[in-house]
Amino acid sequence: MTRGEATRAKVFFKGEHDDFVVVVDSAEDYQKWVSDRSTPLAQVVSSFKVFATHRHGPHGRLEGASNALLENEFGTSNEDEAVIKILEKGTLQEFELQERQGFRNDANAIGSGR
Repeated sequence: MTRGEATRAKVFFKGEHDDFVVVVDSAEDYQKWVSDRSTPLAQVVSSFKVFATHRHGPHGRLEGASNALLENEFGTSNEDEAVIKILEKGTLQEFELQERQGFRNDANAIGSGR
């Protein structure tokens, strides 16, 4: 595997007012939670943080969703409850993180004076 390259998963929910994303640890853990809710949610999500893409779809820039945005969409400003609703109604999407480019040690780079 190239440096920094990894597969990640997220759950995307297209709401009435905005688009939302929750990052999950793995697609397998998410699928397990969907079929068996006894799996602790802490083992499924990377963090209990809801991200909004401001109507730019699943590939939009992720920004933390405000309490007002959560309240308008989900009827609650509690992020834990919003995470559960997104996981229940959203769609799983897997994506590749890009490999990192560049020098391993800038002090040894060409033109560093050495």
